[in-house]
Amino acid sequence: MILHDNPFSPFARKVRMVMDYKGIPFTSIDALALDRHGDLARANVRAEVPVLVDDDLTVIDSADIVAYLEDRHPVPTVFPGPPAARARARHWQRVADRVLDAIIHDVSLWMWPTHKRSDEPPAGLLDAGRRDLLSVLGQLEEALAAGEYICGELSIADLAVFPHLSSLRALGMLPDEGTHPRVNAWSRTVRREPVVARDVDYVKRSASEKFVAGPSPYESEKIVWRGDRIEWLFSNGFHDWWLAELAAGRAVVPSGV
Repeated sequence: MILHDNPFSPFARKVRMVMDYKGIPFTSIDALALDRHGDLARANVRAEVPVLVDDDLTVIDSADIVAYLEDRHPVPTVFPGPPAARARARHWQRVADRVLDAIIHDVSLWMWPTHKRSDEPPAGLLDAGRRDLLSVLGQLEEALAAGEYICGELSIADLAVFPHLSSLRALGMLPDEGTHPRVNAWSRTVRREPVVARDVDYVKRSASEKFVAGPSPYESEKIVWRGDRIEWLFSNGFHDWWLAELAAGRAVVPSGV
């Protein structure tokens, strides 16, 4: 199997951890590097990672990749056995993919090591991000009342949510121990899982290799915006800022299916 990958994409991290957990060998390509962009675009017209190529089959979208891997390699499973728990796991994967990603992506642009922006976030953006993030964290705190993992045992829910929440320290938005003790305990528990610990180490090594040892291999000006990220901005009233980004050529909207 070939995985069109990126060390820092939360979606790619989720897929990598699932493949590691299941013991599936694969070849990783850092497809967001500028010199691999053509290969990525041929694999996925939207030029988004991850993309899984298994012989003559190409699977795009991280949730679809996870479902395919579960079908091909059902043991060990990343979905809980009871139907209700499976539904909750799918729900939390969707929250990670659509809600957490949108919030964290949109508030973090000014901290990316690839993009050295000279402007400041539009007024109110960070406050809106903190508000909506706290809402999700409150839901997660409730979900963890029944055990140390989101759905009772390690599952796709944990592997989908963790890559997003692991970035909160850099953003200065870590959940408070007093108000979110279960979320903090969950983070410590998940970090001790071997597949998660290996991925965290890989991300740290990659950050040093990509951004310290030499020039960044990634796009440094344009930012790709997809539906959920735009939707969160617009729902919070930042459409004028985004349209200015589009007019300036800094915003790119993927096309194709």
